[in-house]
Formats: sequence, structure tokens, C-alpha cells
Amino acid sequence: MKAAVATENGLALRDISQPRPKPNEVLVKVRAAALNRADLATSRGLPHGSHGGIGAAVGLEWAGEVVETGAEVKGYKPGDRVMCSGTGGYAEYAVSDWGRVNPMPNGMSFDQAATLPVSLITLHNALVTAGRLRPGESVMIQGASSGVGLMGLQIAKLMGAKMVVGSSTNDARRARLKEFGADLAVDTRDPAWPDTVLTATDGKGVNLVVDMLSGPVVAQTMRATALLGRIVNVGRLAGMKAEFDFDLHALRRIDYIGVTFRTRTLEEVREISRRMHADLWQAVTAGKLRLPIDRRFPLDEAAAAQAHMRENKHFGKIVLTM
Repeated sequence: MKAAVATENGLALRDISQPRPKPNEVLVKVRAAALNRADLATSRGLPHGSHGGIGAAVGLEWAGEVVETGAEVKGYKPGDRVMCSGTGGYAEYAVSDWGRVNPMPNGMSFDQAATLPVSLITLHNALVTAGRLRPGESVMIQGASSGVGLMGLQIAKLMGAKMVVGSSTNDARRARLKEFGADLAVDTRDPAWPDTVLTATDGKGVNLVVDMLSGPVVAQTMRATALLGRIVNVGRLAGMKAEFDFDLHALRRIDYIGVTFRTRTLEEVREISRRMHADLWQAVTAGKLRLPIDRRFPLDEAAAAQAHMRENKHFGKIVLTM
């Protein structure tokens, strides 16, 4: 089968063996796959948790039709239209653990379905499970114009947040955040942005931050967080390391929570997916949770698709079509 695989120089299209499903897995004929930031690293052979490496197919999420199921799999059969997360999605065929497979709603396209699996489980986990979001609280999504960020705005609203703040350093993208649930949009290049958030929250700050920036923005983020607030560290787009104001952290009595899928067990990921499905699937089926597709590329232009992502000019998701 054709697949976009990792090489020392980045992605390359290769003919590789079609995967065979293990007893717990579903084999899918991929119709569309979506890009994620982590793919930029794995395309150079860097591992993503226990997965990846030179010669491995790249891609964390896709949609398509079930071809075959392992002996332990229940609820899916050949021909079912599904959306999946896992590894190896930039390919004509991919396998996923049954706990990371969800049925596609009627009327949803493969392109649209491929954009959803990672953002749904990542942001539901960050907001609801790790972040302990309660109805009536205020939420901030740092880096909100990314695919997962836009989903975070929508999930926060759906789960009862009173005020939702989103950040973006791009003027055009920031202007669109209100389309996806933001009550306030701020530019973190402006040193006064924490004051804007404090003013909007009557001087209290937001109860919960999903931080996909980290880096030097962390001190400002803590300033904008309420007493006894929570910051869930999901991404590090602004930098892996920075000076940390431990006294401000203590004064605000903030819970600073780190999350990643790279060190989670299969059972933990299944439970995350189960919780997401219980809370969100009715809204997904109704079309209330959606992501815009910035651009589509054919599989054989996967390297160009990643180049488009590196330019950081996209709004929403980039999709590969098969």
C-alpha cells in the first residue's frame, strides 16, 4: 500500500506492507487523514511515545471504512464508516485499537470526520477530566485558532462555561474565534492581555486555562488565572522551557496540571475515549461540534501539506485525501 513514512529528511511516499489487525484492532480503508503538530516531529523519525521511527507511516487521526476486525472487537463490522485515532493514518490502510474508534454520524463526510478524533479526546480530557470544569466557570484556551483550540472553545461552551476566552497572535484568525464560542479574544503579544482578561472577569481571572503555548507566556497566564484556578498544560508551541514564577504560582494557589497521551496506557486511552463519547457524541452527531478545513492535499502531497502547517498560516485543520 502507499503511505507517507518518516525519513531522516522528512516525509516520503513509499510502498509498504498493509497492516494486519491484532485481536483488539480494527483495520480501516483510509479515505481521509488530518494533520497534527506532533506529525511534524514523527515525520523525521522522532518517536511519539512508544510509536514512530524511521520507515513508519505517520498520522494520528483518520476516517474511512472498516475492512476487517480482530477477534476481541465488538460493535464494528466490515463496511462501517468510522473515525479513528492512533498511528499510521497517512496511508491507504491503518489499524486502531477498538477503544479509539467511533462511528461516523450520518451525512458527515470523511474529510470532516478525519478532523475530529484527536481534538475531541484531547480537549474533553483537558477541560473535563484533568481540568475539572464546572458549569458557570470561566475558561481560557491558549492557542485557540488551532484545530484542538477551536474544539476547546466549543466544548467549554457546551459543558456550561459562563465565559470563554481564546488567544491567537494572528489578527485575522483571532477575529474568527467568536464563531466557535469565544466571548473574548486576546493577543498574547500584547503585554497587557492579562489585564484585559482580569477586567472581563471582574478582577478575578479565569477558573481554568487550557495552555497550548507554555514557554515565556506562563507567567502572564498565571496572572490571568483565578485563585484556586487550574492550568492544564497540553502543548508547548511558545517554547518547552521558561522562567517560572513560583511565588505567583503559590499566591494564586493554582493547580498546574500536565497531560499527554504519550505515557498513557491503552486502558487509560480507552477510558478517555469512553468519557468523551458519553459527554459529546450527541453534539457531534447533531453537528454542533465541528472544525473548519483550511486546505486539502492528496496523499502524495503529504510533504507539501506539512510545509503548509509549518508556515502557521492555517485556520483549523489540514486534511489529506485518498
